[in-house]
Amino acid sequence: MVEDGKGGTPLTFAELIRARYAVRAYRPDPVPDDLLAQVLEAGRLAPTAANRQPIGIIVVHTTGREADLGRIYEREWFGQAPLVLCVCTVPGEAWARAKFDGRSYADVDAAIVMDHMVLAATEMGLGTCWVAAFDPAAAREFLKLPDGVEPLLFTPLGFPADQPRPKERRPLAELVHRERW
Repeated sequence: MVEDGKGGTPLTFAELIRARYAVRAYRPDPVPDDLLAQVLEAGRLAPTAANRQPIGIIVVHTTGREADLGRIYEREWFGQAPLVLCVCTVPGEAWARAKFDGRSYADVDAAIVMDHMVLAATEMGLGTCWVAAFDPAAAREFLKLPDGVEPLLFTPLGFPADQPRPKERRPLAELVHRERW
């Protein structure tokens, strides 16, 4: 559990979301099974459209698989953590806004699942980094995905070996619109 540095008080949610950052260096220490289980449970409990849960989460142990992971995403740190998680969508199981435009919410559901897991990992002192700029063909081949299952997001999962950098975010006034755009 991430602590405030002042005696072990757990972080509030607001502090937790500020503590999360894109980790790009990992220690080789294994992720304890109970921490992995908590991260995966956070993903399982994430809300999805119509509660369909059109996702699958693949846990990959990186040792000995660094070259394959490098074909998926060409950054050394990607395979540096002891684990990599992949959130896949199953579009055929997803809720779609059929009455109006048919828009599938599979990608939205998967993003919510990933976000829940990333925040749970942060709370436990684990590092993550959303990766969407990967080679989907290499991912499909490596993960042996069946037809109808799509890889959408990856994250390494391990203990950080770096420090957060300052976050640059647009001011709230540029992002929020009242009543209309």
